[in-house]
Amino acid sequence: MDTLEEIIRDTEEYRDTIATVDEKGKRIWIHPKKPKGRFYNRRKVVSVILLTLLFGTPFIKVGDNPLFLFNIFERKFVLFGRLFLPADFHLFVLATITFFVFIILFTVAYGRVWCGWACPQTVFMEMVFRRIEYWIEGDANQQRKLKKRPWDTDKILRKTAKHTIFIAISSLIAHTVMAYMIGLANTFKIVTQPPNENLAGFIGLMAFTGIFYGVFAKFREQACIAVCPYGRLQSVLLTKDSVAVSYDFERGEPRGKLKKKKTAKNLNGGTSATRALTMEDLETPQGDCVDCKLCVQVCPTGIDIRNGNQMECVSCTACIDACDTVMDKIDKPRGLIRYASHNNITNKTNWKLRNPRVMAYTAVLLILVVVQAFLLVERGQFEVTILRAPGTLYNVLPNGNVTNVYNTRIINKSTEEASFTYKIAHSKGIIHFAGNELKVKKGGNAEGVFVLEMPPKEVPEIKTKINIEIWSKGKKVETIRTVFLGPGS
Repeated sequence: MDTLEEIIRDTEEYRDTIATVDEKGKRIWIHPKKPKGRFYNRRKVVSVILLTLLFGTPFIKVGDNPLFLFNIFERKFVLFGRLFLPADFHLFVLATITFFVFIILFTVAYGRVWCGWACPQTVFMEMVFRRIEYWIEGDANQQRKLKKRPWDTDKILRKTAKHTIFIAISSLIAHTVMAYMIGLANTFKIVTQPPNENLAGFIGLMAFTGIFYGVFAKFREQACIAVCPYGRLQSVLLTKDSVAVSYDFERGEPRGKLKKKKTAKNLNGGTSATRALTMEDLETPQGDCVDCKLCVQVCPTGIDIRNGNQMECVSCTACIDACDTVMDKIDKPRGLIRYASHNNITNKTNWKLRNPRVMAYTAVLLILVVVQAFLLVERGQFEVTILRAPGTLYNVLPNGNVTNVYNTRIINKSTEEASFTYKIAHSKGIIHFAGNELKVKKGGNAEGVFVLEMPPKEVPEIKTKINIEIWSKGKKVETIRTVFLGPGS
């Protein structure tokens, strides 16, 4: 009989290893059984919507700008058609802080729902590449048999077809990523022009294609297990009230196989040959789990959800659908594996969105998002600075007026070229620009020098504060308060 130490060692062994690596450190290739069920169908709908948005968004324009652009090379970013430049770095800092706080609160409240439903890695792997693999090579058992077969004509054709499609889809993803980074027009140029005319872009496309093919054809679930830090944060962020795909151990244990009932009929020759075996002829274990291991067979990361919360779990819900199917067959209620928190299971309650804790976290998340959205929307289209020319004081003209020299700089964050006029608020002063009127192209900046001439009665102090208005297309876009030096009265 096993000692207590041996039992603990055997049942806790999963914590020291991962399902995709054997004792020698060699990778175990995962062939998950094709899932089916209500959650899988819902995930398919969500995936279609997300993929449509992903591939369709680069074609959407707001004015002359794309809906989204993340051009790290030219340091230009477009969000919802609004241009953001390095001058908006403070907004980027706030957005980064909001993003990390959002991740923390969202994970504490909702676990890894993002990973299972919306993460690009999961969506592409499970809803695109994996389904193509099922279509060409068959379900899990057929894939294993094909892998062990010698390289005959059928195997060569199937493998060639699969990897050709994989490369084509990886190339499509790469082109889409490039469209988000450099714009649709520049991506189209790379595609239509000879490679030597856009060598850097061509190399970038090939590199992205190779990376995506490697991730989805070879690396697969290792991206979630070994690379992505989000799963490792679970041990810090999740609490006993966090919702997750969970096994109801209170209801399922002790688990065991279904067995024939030991009735007099069984002992005297078994069941009748003319009647099919029904659930009444089987002996159900104390717990509802029949240890069929279907939850393990459908898991894309190879874990056993019955071991509890694990870093490798991406909350894909495949095990929920598999278990619900078994529960239906043995006339047991669904939900042995379900979305629930640890406290839900121990207290025998269902997870509800109207939980005070969850609602509080959700409220904080919404406030953060609204504040960040407000800051982005209310951000001005122009950024103007006016500074007195360094090393200069003032000059008194023969007519008695006093002049100061100023430097100015304008950043144009709008979607079109703009011209600017400077005026002094509530004053008879005059502004003399050195050179032509300031014109700034979209996404650009310009610098200029001007002389501000003021009547002496309007600047009676040695330092007088004045307001300079900046106008464009007949509208006041900004008012700058600066200091004017004079001899004083």
